[in-house]
Amino acid sequence: MDELDRAILAELQNDGRMSATAVAAKVGLSVAPCHRRIKDLERRGVISGYQAVIDPEKVGLGFEALVFVTLRDRAQLKHFELAVEREELIVDAQRLFGEPDFLLRVFAKDLPHYQRVYDEVLVDLPGVEKLTSTIVMRNIKERAVLPV
Repeated sequence: MDELDRAILAELQNDGRMSATAVAAKVGLSVAPCHRRIKDLERRGVISGYQAVIDPEKVGLGFEALVFVTLRDRAQLKHFELAVEREELIVDAQRLFGEPDFLLRVFAKDLPHYQRVYDEVLVDLPGVEKLTSTIVMRNIKERAVLPV
């Protein structure tokens, strides 16, 4: 990966809908080579997808919690991960070293809705021993771009 690839990635991180023509103009390439580079970055998996950034409040999901999960034992690890992948209100999940075992980012309409999600979904995830929730007051830096 060279500096032109990195410049292309930087532009597309800022605006994934930018046309190859616009990217080419920003990075100083003609359109055809720029388009080839973008396609190559996609083919190699460097660019893994494109998506819209949606304001959670505007779609009725203005409540956000971070949930730390400790499992009873590692026997349920794969079952836990599969269940987390299926739950649509869990929008982000990381497996951690040490304890806790996982960090989940969970959205809900409001506190009563989150309580129902907690009681009916989170506590029933396979292998859960302990859940610790913290409510997100405000996102300071939410959609960070990678320093390419």
